[in-house]
Amino acid sequence: MKVLVTGGAGFIGSYVCEQLLSNGHEVIALDNLDPQIHGDDAEWPEYMPESDSITNVIGDVRDRELVRTWVEQVDAIIHLAAAVGVGQSMYKIEHYCSVSVMGTAILLEEILRVKDSIKKLVVASSMSIYGEGSYHNAAGELCYPNGRSTEDMQNGRWELYDANNAEYSPIPVDEEKPLKPDSIYAVNKRDQEEMCLAFGKAYGIPTVAFRMFNVYGARQALSNPYTGVAAIFSSRILQGKAPMIFEDGNQRRDFVHVEDVARAYLYAIEKETANGLALNLGSGNSVSVKEIAETLLTLLRREDLEVEITNKFRDGDIRNCFADISLIQEKLGWSPNYEFTHGVKTMLPWLAAQEGVELSADSMKELMEQGLLK
Repeated sequence: MKVLVTGGAGFIGSYVCEQLLSNGHEVIALDNLDPQIHGDDAEWPEYMPESDSITNVIGDVRDRELVRTWVEQVDAIIHLAAAVGVGQSMYKIEHYCSVSVMGTAILLEEILRVKDSIKKLVVASSMSIYGEGSYHNAAGELCYPNGRSTEDMQNGRWELYDANNAEYSPIPVDEEKPLKPDSIYAVNKRDQEEMCLAFGKAYGIPTVAFRMFNVYGARQALSNPYTGVAAIFSSRILQGKAPMIFEDGNQRRDFVHVEDVARAYLYAIEKETANGLALNLGSGNSVSVKEIAETLLTLLRREDLEVEITNKFRDGDIRNCFADISLIQEKLGWSPNYEFTHGVKTMLPWLAAQEGVELSADSMKELMEQGLLK
């Protein structure tokens, strides 16, 4: 098939393009080369695949005429384009809603014009739409507790407790969990997911949404202060600085390697068994944020540095969220190939070549100025 990949020059998009090309598909990679990710006056990234079967297009998903031009020429669409950054989304609200929601609306309207020729639509959603993860209470019952209060976190009460002061136990999140997005970014990702699935159902276009957990790997922008925690930690360590951790470092997440993620998108394009579904796309394992930092210090041979536990927190941050991946395994026959330590080792040659500017301090300053970091 001929596939349009929005956000095709991004971290995840570049791997998706490679997977599609390797399986004989043609690719149109559309990307606006956002300066926050690619730098000022960026040119098309060198890491993008070179092939007669890929066409690189610099442009914005909100450019209706441009989107129309390429939608008319393809058989399938993978929609990755979005504004990225949970904290930043809380004060650059118009920008985030414009790129993520209005960009999706324009894309869908242009798909509608040629709907009979579009065989598949796959959209990037996010684990952030769940809000806080799933838990068992002291009686072993499934619970979906609300997030922690500012007062609790100010007092260093990081875990979640029930009305009887019994601690909840985190468990993997499945797709049945109610959605409780707690940032503008998360609301936008929920909107993108629900817009695409509703559109696909209404017009008979097979559509799949992936609720991606924490994606990591080579090519992730180390100079972007709003990128994933693995990249932020790596950037600081490469600058000879200790990784800084919010709360106590024991909050748990699910980290999935970007090559595993790209393979899932390929499966969604080529298989019909997940149509109409939103699927978790994670590793199925959890790791604490402190363990991530310690693993990176070891692999980057900087045991002389120590993890810095700040005990600061961001209002609205969740404590735990990690994936139950049984549905994607059942529907697409997909399972991850990389566990976390193995996956990080594959990043080392790329990390060693980076000279990125460490900007996490800038992002922390902005969050404090906006009253979001305490």
